[in-house]
Amino acid sequence: MSELRFEIIVIGAGPAGLAAACTAAESGKRVALIDETPWLGGQIWRGQQATPKLQSAQVWFKRFRQSAATLLDSTGIIAIPQPELLLAEKDGQPVRIRWQTLIIATGARELFIPFPGWTLPGVMGVGGLLGLAKNGWPVSGKRVVVAGSGPLLLAAAMGLKEHGARVLSIYEQTAREKVLSFGLGLWRHPDKLWQAAGLKMNLCSVPYHCGAWPVSAEGDERIRSVTFTDDHYLWSEECDVLACGFGLIPNLEVPLAIGCRLKAGYVQVDSMQMTSVPKVYCAGELTGIGGAEAALVEGQIAGWAAAGKPERAKELYGKREAWRKFKVHLAHAFGLRPELKKLATDDTIICRCEDVSFGQVRTFGSWREAKLQSRCGMGPCQGRVCGPATQVLLGWGMESVRPPICPARVQSLIAEHNH
Repeated sequence: MSELRFEIIVIGAGPAGLAAACTAAESGKRVALIDETPWLGGQIWRGQQATPKLQSAQVWFKRFRQSAATLLDSTGIIAIPQPELLLAEKDGQPVRIRWQTLIIATGARELFIPFPGWTLPGVMGVGGLLGLAKNGWPVSGKRVVVAGSGPLLLAAAMGLKEHGARVLSIYEQTAREKVLSFGLGLWRHPDKLWQAAGLKMNLCSVPYHCGAWPVSAEGDERIRSVTFTDDHYLWSEECDVLACGFGLIPNLEVPLAIGCRLKAGYVQVDSMQMTSVPKVYCAGELTGIGGAEAALVEGQIAGWAAAGKPERAKELYGKREAWRKFKVHLAHAFGLRPELKKLATDDTIICRCEDVSFGQVRTFGSWREAKLQSRCGMGPCQGRVCGPATQVLLGWGMESVRPPICPARVQSLIAEHNH
């Protein structure tokens, strides 16, 4: 088994990870940036590497290429066998990676809340559908309804429209008053304000419904229509695709595996972005959902701090504080309404991998008990979809993370055991 050694390892090549890797490498440290995808930029800058359309993406891609940092792409972290050691898999082969300082910037993923019909073909995550469209999946001419919560709905609807989709409607579960309040508060962040205004202008022909959410999807071999409610009336809308996601949640598997302390569902960090585990830092969506700009600032702070340049990190404290206030504003504006907890019926599938229904799951007292008794969360996604769903519906939490952190070959795990 091969073994690599670096002074600083950064996990996650999104905006936070890119910023951390660049600043740490520019400080003269031996840095490696690890990501399980074959591209830079994470999900938010996916498809931007070859011909960046966003100026910020272009700047950071260029800065990374000019740095001395090593890129380990298509590399998945599968275990933390001992302190300061990562077990990874690259090109199907195990590799041990030793580090002195670790920065975790694994970003976030979509939150799905189950409702009757959500497993029908044609029902997809908002970001997931946009990612497929960017990779060439044909959406041109398809009737798409976008639903859920958060600013991602508008961004995804715009992206899908640019790829030729017929975006029929957008449904935001948050009340109109909260959405308007959030929009008015964007004057503190002019770039965000112009971005939001541009999206609304380009989507002016698409109805935008606030305070409404899906209660069921109907169809035979695939989705044919969606039923919505505003808690007063029910109505249906025909479509070919439903893009549905209720915000973002942090990818906590690596921080939990290392033993980082959480607070309110996010990794707890100090002023230098250091976690409760010495020499382990976190940046970006792991510390609170805030978007690329907030992630870039936190990534730079973590990179400077990890490289032993605290004075450079402190120069960014003011910017970070402004983005922390934005995070709080965002979380308040798009908090999930309690009615969403009542969407799933006993027959609704909760765990798609193992075909476990909500009626089965809710008879147990904890996530661990449900896994042991029903195999909920034991499939290929390892609870990444049903785990957060049960947290919303039943108040459960993930007690621990065991290897493999991501899908891996048994041979790789055996090789580490025999090492």
